[in-house]
Amino acid sequence: MRQKITIAIDGFSSTGKSTIAKLLAKKYNYIYVDTGAMYRAVALFAKKNQFIREDFFDVEKLISSLDSISLEFCFNENLGFAEMFLNDENVENEIRTLEISQLVSKVAAISEVRKKLVAEQQAIGKNGGIVMDGRDIGTVVFPFAELKIFMTASVDKRAMRRYTELIDKGDAVSYEEILQNVLERDRIDSTREDSPLIKATEAIEIDNSDLRIQEQFERICELIDKRIN
Repeated sequence: MRQKITIAIDGFSSTGKSTIAKLLAKKYNYIYVDTGAMYRAVALFAKKNQFIREDFFDVEKLISSLDSISLEFCFNENLGFAEMFLNDENVENEIRTLEISQLVSKVAAISEVRKKLVAEQQAIGKNGGIVMDGRDIGTVVFPFAELKIFMTASVDKRAMRRYTELIDKGDAVSYEEILQNVLERDRIDSTREDSPLIKATEAIEIDNSDLRIQEQFERICELIDKRIN
């Protein structure tokens, strides 16, 4: 029987972490967890309860409300992946907007939020056989993961990917708006006091600025097979 390992994929926003992670989970029949969706759902909860907006953030109210937040991934057979549910409501589409993107890094910087979600992530992946992507998977959530990947790409390429994704969904956004959002998220994620975005010492870096998805996928599969076998 092949060993079930833990695969941690970290990196900057819009580097395609989730896309690759989903493909890997499908190939190896592993559980996939999009930790970014969890933080986005908490940001949506804060927004809906008027704890946060672009120029305001009542951190204490969010912290005091954390016990009333229930997060769950429910697999959608038609889509082929699990969708994010917040307090039993499907919020997959709501959490993918630019507005939530502009709020999520602020929410994710709160230690109490991270403590709650990291505990949930560790519980989900305690038995291995998991692909998890985020910002601190290889450094905090699963520091002993058998394989750690750190994905990066140029800011311009990442902004264009995100811009194209939102335009294809029909969102009215500008490239400059997206570029500024990517830069701001990089700044907050990399400088926050609790679990900043850093490359784990043993992580393998993949710069996918000019790599096709299939190239990235094949490269990571080779690394997984070496560790499994």
